[in-house]
Amino acid sequence: MGKSQETYNKKEKEKKRLKKRQEKEAKKLARKDEEKNSGLDSMMAYVDEDGNITDTPPDPTKKKKVIKAENIVIGVPTREEMPEVDPIRKGAVEFFNDEKGFGFIKEDETNEKYFVHVSSTTEELGENDKVTFELEQGMKGLNAVRVKKV
Repeated sequence: MGKSQETYNKKEKEKKRLKKRQEKEAKKLARKDEEKNSGLDSMMAYVDEDGNITDTPPDPTKKKKVIKAENIVIGVPTREEMPEVDPIRKGAVEFFNDEKGFGFIKEDETNEKYFVHVSSTTEELGENDKVTFELEQGMKGLNAVRVKKV
């Protein structure tokens, strides 16, 4: 009797080929199933009553809110009348540097500090002087202008 032509190595290689073929076929079937399930329904997104996006459709039994067309404002809303505020404020000079020509004024009511430049004063200022001033928007915030001693 002769020796069989199939050696151990050949058997192992054939087993690997069969296994690969079976795995490939299983992946192919899984892709087909996935394609069937990935229709329009799986891609749909719904918006709930709070404005959040969900994957569940809204409940048709819930009562919808009724909005009247007259209540919808289109355009810029009207400005509410604000009480007129006196632009002149009172405060005290907290710091002033004569050499550099600037300082800071502390407002009496809010204890806020505002920058003041020598060009926006009518008189020479010193520390702890009581003053009246107005505010204007500057490069880095509100600045005291039209400063006068009291």
